[in-house]
Amino acid sequence: MPMEFRFEFDAENKILLSRFEGRLTDQSAAAFYEALRKYAAATDAILGIVDFSSTIEFAVSSEVIRQLARQKPAPTAIGRPRVIVAPQTHAFGLFRMYQLEGEHNRPLLQVVRTMDEAYAALGVQAPHFEPLE
Repeated sequence: MPMEFRFEFDAENKILLSRFEGRLTDQSAAAFYEALRKYAAATDAILGIVDFSSTIEFAVSSEVIRQLARQKPAPTAIGRPRVIVAPQTHAFGLFRMYQLEGEHNRPLLQVVRTMDEAYAALGVQAPHFEPLE
């Protein structure tokens, strides 16, 4: 199954929602991260959610996760809350490692298991997302 990611935006709350679907590999993780940075800068999103709920396989190495965590966030993302949604136990652990490894770069990053937890962490209710091209 090929990788796929898509982006949506809630203009009222300035939330960028990115969803990864399919198989997460070292290559797809790097491509997704770069696309995410571009969309975050283009929308000037104040809040962000990265949803891995539809990811069917996590074939990404822990070293790539560490490398991505060590990268400096885009200047527009510094100091802005971000949430990763990872309902699968192994994915939750993987992204907690990302959170801990990059804590000095992303102190406002949280990892949760559900979208409801993500909304609560960001302090928003019923956001309205529109697809981005």
